[in-house]
Amino acid sequence: MTAETAAMLPALVVVLAAALWAIQAVGAQLECVDAARAAVRAAARGEPLAQVRDLARSATRSTAHVEVTRDPETTKVQITVEVRPVWGPSLPAVRVSATATADTEPGQQSP
Repeated sequence: MTAETAAMLPALVVVLAAALWAIQAVGAQLECVDAARAAVRAAARGEPLAQVRDLARSATRSTAHVEVTRDPETTKVQITVEVRPVWGPSLPAVRVSATATADTEPGQQSP
């Protein structure tokens, strides 16, 4: 029994680490979705785009890449974040992103 446990323990640790990394990536994805929705609402209202980017980064991570496009009909915000496990910063990053689109309110100018 002890030998089997000793042989399986490294595999269990790897599976647990992968599961924790997946949970971290899903959490980052949900942050991106919420941040994109809040940012697109602000951008569609006519907030300055620099302020919209700051709002999005404050709702997710400071390293997030935020892209805002606004034209007379629609406003679109795309947020991309690279997620690395805390326990393995040398491992490759998982890229998560979210996009939100809203109708631009009348009278708002594109940048």
